[in-house]
Amino acid sequence: MFEDKNIAKTSLEDLGEFGLIEQIAQGFQPKQNSTIKGIGDDAAVLDYKTEKTVVSSEIFVEGIHFRWDYMPLRHLGYKVAMATVSDIIAMNATPKQLLVNIALSNRFTVEAVDEIYNGIKYACDKLELDLVGGDTSSSVTGLTLSLTAIGSAPEENLVYRTGAQQNDLIVVSGDLGGAFLGLQVLEREAQVTKINPNNKPDFENYTYLIERQLKPEARRDVLQILKELEVKPSSMIDISDGLASELIHLSKHSGFGIQIYEEKIPLDPSVIRTAEEFSINPITCALNGGEDYELLFTIAQQDFEKIKGNPHFSVIGFVGEKGSENYLITKGNQSKVPLVAQGWTANES
Repeated sequence: MFEDKNIAKTSLEDLGEFGLIEQIAQGFQPKQNSTIKGIGDDAAVLDYKTEKTVVSSEIFVEGIHFRWDYMPLRHLGYKVAMATVSDIIAMNATPKQLLVNIALSNRFTVEAVDEIYNGIKYACDKLELDLVGGDTSSSVTGLTLSLTAIGSAPEENLVYRTGAQQNDLIVVSGDLGGAFLGLQVLEREAQVTKINPNNKPDFENYTYLIERQLKPEARRDVLQILKELEVKPSSMIDISDGLASELIHLSKHSGFGIQIYEEKIPLDPSVIRTAEEFSINPITCALNGGEDYELLFTIAQQDFEKIKGNPHFSVIGFVGEKGSENYLITKGNQSKVPLVAQGWTANES
């Protein structure tokens, strides 16, 4: 299922748990000064000195969060690492360490596990993260990954969901809806391949969308850009469950209503084109699709001139009055549509 069957593979049973841990540890050497002790003892030892510690965790379950029809092992490792550290970045903090717990069925070989950790290492190298520990376990249901990201920031730099104020501007990084449509393309081709095993998918026109789904990027660069512009957001959240859901979170935690403009939501041309192909409104993809891992944040109006014209940012709306409703204003100010979260649910598969 996962590898070339003609190449000899090593069973996990042959290597053993401790052997597997040693093999994983060999590829991860500490980069952060805050990592005093990583893999190799009963616990990691970290030292952030005067900075506050920020911790977040994610879980990824086979059949719920990913499927093998179209998810390469290395891409899975990369994606789960990026998704986990994105929450640290959304606090305006720097991710520094990562712990990975993995439960595997006997379908997996040592080489398959290596591929997953190669993807994790690629993400760690890109973001200068240290893998400092975790646990391994057997599983009777497939693969489960549970990751914990640890970061730090000076207390005065931290940004929470609660900080939005009336008349603040609502800003989003990058563009939205691509990951959702990338998933639609992959699932469509997977269904065709089930019917016709000789099918050879042509993804030439969907490269950007598929990359947004299989290889998302946690936007650590946005923090550096904001720092250089001398802009500190009043609130921030990453877009993992869809724009509408995250806007509602910011509204709920601050107590203020939010209004955004349909025509201001950033969409890549390939999102618009592919949404039409699937007979889906591209705005629906942006509002409810999820897994874009862009940053959604609010800024004071006086900071508008600092970000104005910056290609990384789009101002999509504003924070309304205390206790007011959340609305999407349609093109041409035609009408106000209540924002409803329709992203991920616990029953989704």
